[in-house]
Order: sequence, then C-alpha cells, then structure tokens
Amino acid sequence: MNTLLLLTLALAPGAVIGLYIYLKDKYEREPIRLVVFSFFLGVASTVVTLIISIPINFIIPIDEKSLTEQAVHAFLLVALIEEFSKFIFVRWVLYPNKNFNEPFDGIVYAVSVSLGFAGLENILYVMNSGIETAILRMFTAVPAHATFAILMGYYMGRAKCEKGKSYLAWVGLAIAALFHGAYDYFWFISFIPGIWTGAIASLIIGIFLSKKAIKTHQQASPFITSSQKEHPENPN
Repeated sequence: MNTLLLLTLALAPGAVIGLYIYLKDKYEREPIRLVVFSFFLGVASTVVTLIISIPINFIIPIDEKSLTEQAVHAFLLVALIEEFSKFIFVRWVLYPNKNFNEPFDGIVYAVSVSLGFAGLENILYVMNSGIETAILRMFTAVPAHATFAILMGYYMGRAKCEKGKSYLAWVGLAIAALFHGAYDYFWFISFIPGIWTGAIASLIIGIFLSKKAIKTHQQASPFITSSQKEHPENPN
C-alpha cells in the first residue's frame, strides 16, 4: 500500500474534525498559528503518556481475560493517563494565553491538542495495520478522541471564564477520562460477543453531548452581538 495514501488516510479525519471545530468558533476565531502550535503540543503529549505509562504498565500487569483488570486498564492505565497528558498542555500552556478569552476557546484548544495526539497515534496504527484499520479508525477512534476533548474543553472554557470556578478544569479531565475509559473498556473486553457495541454507544452519547457543549459555548460568547443572538444562523 502506498505510504502517502496511508499517511493521508491517517491524518485526514483529524484535519476534517479540526476544521469543523475551528469554523464553529463563529464570533472570535483563534490565531491559526496558535491552533497549529496546539496540535504539536498534542504530539508532544504522546511522549508524556509514554513516560507515565511504561513504568506503570510494567508494575501492574493486566490479565486480558479479566473484566475487573481490564477496567483498571481502560479507565486508569489508558484513559486517565492519556487525558492527563493532554490536559497538562491545555491547562498550563494554552489556558494562560491571552487569546483564550471566551468559553468556546476551551473546546478549540482541547480539540487541537487531542487531534495532535490522535494524529500521531493514528499514523502508527495505520502504518502498521493498513487501510482497513485506517477506515475503521476514521469513524471510531479519531472522532472518539475529539468528543473526549470537546467535553474536557467545555469545562475548561467554563473554568477560565466563570469567576471562582477554576476547579471545573479538573471536572473536565474527569469527564474526558470517564468517556475515554468506557469507550476503551468495551473494545478491551470484545472477547465477549457483541460487547463492542457498547463502545459505539458510548461514542454516540459522547457526540450528542459534544454537540450540546458546542452550542452552549457558542451562545455564551462575550463577542456575540444582540443581532447574532436573535439570528444565530447568520453570525456575520
């Protein structure tokens, strides 16, 4: 299989999702350079994940056929570590930036970081396993990473813009890890016939909540005018 084609298939889903989120930021869009920088922070977050997870996975072996141990694997050893690795860069690099000045920015930056993480992860999977994996992950893993990020970013935006609610950033981390863990868990225990549908169900719920989060933060923008509030379909 042509390497360029595989690389395109690996990166295209994230690019489409990233553009979608960027265009949803209707009223005061973020600088492109900062969005691109955020993407590469996401790539860097994979290094943080490896630094944390490699020694922990060595210390805590997992029985692949144990439902309990796979829950620990999914929620703590994978989801929490990966989401925390992304959270570090959103909370302590992007959050203080002067351009992070409205609730929706939390979604933009969290998604950008997450897509950097998912992009590198996707390249590794696709280059190793081929076009079938690329197509499967195009409709599952990459959108899943985006929904986790939107949920985290929703709370990150509230934490930044609502006085006295900085703790909500940590709520966002917890929610993202919860949905990520649920999604992974059903894949990890797919030795039970049909249980993988739970992962698809969790993804659908995540997408539904993500759409609500996007709409809520669009309407909460301090840059929206009275006319735009009355006619949201015509923001300009």
